[in-house]
Amino acid sequence: MQSAREKFRQQGVGLAAISYDSEAILGDFTQRHRIEYPLIADPKSEIIRSYGVLNTEATGFTKGMARPGYFYVTPDGTVKEKFFETAYTDRDTAGSLILKLFPELVEGNGREVAAPYIKLTLDQSDGTVIPGSRFTVATEVTLPPDTHVYAPEVKGYKPIQLIMDVSPGLKLLPVRYPKAKVLFLPVINESVPVYEGNFRLLQDVVASADRTFIGSVTEAKTITLKGTLFYQACDTIKCYLPQKSTVSWDVRVIPLDAERSPDAIRHK
Repeated sequence: MQSAREKFRQQGVGLAAISYDSEAILGDFTQRHRIEYPLIADPKSEIIRSYGVLNTEATGFTKGMARPGYFYVTPDGTVKEKFFETAYTDRDTAGSLILKLFPELVEGNGREVAAPYIKLTLDQSDGTVIPGSRFTVATEVTLPPDTHVYAPEVKGYKPIQLIMDVSPGLKLLPVRYPKAKVLFLPVINESVPVYEGNFRLLQDVVASADRTFIGSVTEAKTITLKGTLFYQACDTIKCYLPQKSTVSWDVRVIPLDAERSPDAIRHK
């Protein structure tokens, strides 16, 4: 969150974190990691319970902790968005939230790859993650004027599809496609779901938090996430030959920070 603080600030969004840790533990953490946003101590888990995110499975020194996640709260106290997962080890990165909440911040900043009939740009929310991080890679498509591709729900035509390869240590969640536009095509006398202009396909990915993978990350390592984009571009008169383009993203996975606070102030 610290690394994304400035981007949130530019959108008028402040950051604050709530933890079941004591003020002493949070003070130590703030100093060691040079945190510049408020950390709120909630040692009795009162705030955590009031927001309904207490991790009831946590025991021992972790008892009272919250499930990791984010609330996006408006100035009047209304919860506008929340991002929490069932698995407490999976957590959205701050960069992934920026891509979800403020996609305009990353538009046009990605890496362009060759693709016939379309402009294809690849973005990602994070270049570096730790085990348990849920990050996002994006395939941004820009179509010429009066050109469309078919959406996944189309019947009888070739839709755009992003097919991802399996990557050891990375869990792939379902690809998120944007809402399609229904377009009437006089040439075929049909109304069909399509995409036009500029749009994104979003792939959420979780770096595994299982013990085997965590144990394998003893030093930073780079994993390449690969996939293939299938599509067929059409204009108002004709459809071009179906195409496919290889897509890939590199993500650097670093070890978890296992350093704890001094023994005198730790949870017992």
